[in-house]
Amino acid sequence: MIRALTANDAADFADLRLAAIDNSPTSFWPTHDEEASRSTEEIASRLRPNRYQTIFGAYREDVLVGIAGFRREALSQVCHAGTIWGVYVAPEWRGQGVAQALLARLVEHARQLGDVTQLKLSVNTRNPAARRLYVSMGFQVFGLERRSMRVDGIYYDEEHMMLFLDQPAAAV
Repeated sequence: MIRALTANDAADFADLRLAAIDNSPTSFWPTHDEEASRSTEEIASRLRPNRYQTIFGAYREDVLVGIAGFRREALSQVCHAGTIWGVYVAPEWRGQGVAQALLARLVEHARQLGDVTQLKLSVNTRNPAARRLYVSMGFQVFGLERRSMRVDGIYYDEEHMMLFLDQPAAAV
């Protein structure tokens, strides 16, 4: 089941987000300590869906196994562009279409808002599985940010990708 998370899901989200950072530290900006320092109220506030941010969760057997966030600015000149962030599926649930279902639901949500015409995301160049997923869903690379992250003294590059919602899908 894929659905928008709410403040009531704060504990599940916090647990999975910390597991995501522990499992894939080069895929998430905050460190474990930075994420763990967030208060319950701060997490609950992040999980209140609105026109500018919604976090989706994938539940299997009442366990949160995947997450994906959507956000955009409220400013009229840039609110047409949404950002996908924090995509993660627990390792034991990978390869079962959970990430694809989460992203499909997120894209559907963006389309339903009516004024979002593009979605962007960043992917670590050392994560080919995530990159393949995004390409399979129509995202195209528009830039490379060298040394985007530094984890334990090692630099990682990120590709920036875009999906245009108001144009026919490009041949991949």
